[in-house]
Amino acid sequence: MAQAHWKSAVLFSALLMCASHAAWAAGKPSAASDFDSDYEQSYAEVPVESIQQFVQIYGIVKENYAKEKTDEDLFQQAIKGLLSGLDRYSRYLSPDDYKQLLQYTEGDLATVDFGLNFDAGLQQWVIQGLKKDADSAKQGLRNGVTVFKIDDQEVKKLSHAQVKHLLDGAIGSTLNLQLSANSQAMNIVRNTKIETDIESRLLNNQVLVLSVKVFQQDTANEVKRLIESHSASKIKAVLFDLRNNPGGLLSAAVETADLFLNQGVIVSTRSRSEGDQQFQALPSFEFQNLKVGILINGRSASAAEVFTAAMKEHGRAWVTGEKSYGKGVVQKLFPLSNGAALQMTVSEYYTPNGRMIEGTGVQPDLAYPQHDANEQSYIEHVAELLAAR
Repeated sequence: MAQAHWKSAVLFSALLMCASHAAWAAGKPSAASDFDSDYEQSYAEVPVESIQQFVQIYGIVKENYAKEKTDEDLFQQAIKGLLSGLDRYSRYLSPDDYKQLLQYTEGDLATVDFGLNFDAGLQQWVIQGLKKDADSAKQGLRNGVTVFKIDDQEVKKLSHAQVKHLLDGAIGSTLNLQLSANSQAMNIVRNTKIETDIESRLLNNQVLVLSVKVFQQDTANEVKRLIESHSASKIKAVLFDLRNNPGGLLSAAVETADLFLNQGVIVSTRSRSEGDQQFQALPSFEFQNLKVGILINGRSASAAEVFTAAMKEHGRAWVTGEKSYGKGVVQKLFPLSNGAALQMTVSEYYTPNGRMIEGTGVQPDLAYPQHDANEQSYIEHVAELLAAR
């Protein structure tokens, strides 16, 4: 019986390999062209011994695991493991996950479809404002349920602002939610768009503070408009507040950096499948004499890090705050014929000096974490430090 099952598993495995090739070839043109020719070569190089070992392990699990698992369950788990084992961003999207992701606009900032309120009696954060037909409710969440951790960070002693920062992120991205110390964590999609207009204010010391929540298509034009709306003689410096900025559009970060740089590389990407690319600054002297500062923290990521690293390494901006998150990858969606998709890292960002952002982040020129400081006094002190430089 076991031998017969092993033979059927071998046949199933071979069929899966063929089906996978057909699925990739049937995807969208952009994904198919990236995968098609390369896949033939990669398939030919897969060692027979590795396939045999996989099928052997599959048979052992199928016959001996404590709970019965269907072939579909096991293969779905194997696919998810293959993708998640690559890095912290690559993943397999089920047809429902992929359909939901396509509803979102790249570059938008979002939060989850419920709020959290601190219950003084329980001394815990509890879910509130969750509607019965909301996506999170369909996953089993309910109003009044306590939350223990968000993205592996215990929330019990966090402030309201700190909790909000954990809930917010790029639209369509997920956060890891754990309701209690012993419960299984679940992934919740950030699906509720947040208004992301750039907030600006001119402080008494003539430092213009621009709070950029996410880099979007019109960010560079808006930054330019806000600076020009103040007489040049009235501005001593511009301070970009990029705290908790999850990134957004790479093109928007490049265009914004280009307002202040007149030459050199802003960012480069390196990719095996798509080749290497460089994004260069165009000659311009519009804001060349304007002093620039950038404020970052541990949740400043991706495009925000690209902008910060370019400005810092060209000596164009003074950076303070905390080390940034360290997300420096370009991802691409590869649709499959069954309606699912692969979300996979295809290239990595490199700073003008050739330094990789992924996993390392951007170090500030001056480490100055906020800790428990009042928001207004913190910003004003950073602005004072910038103005005095």
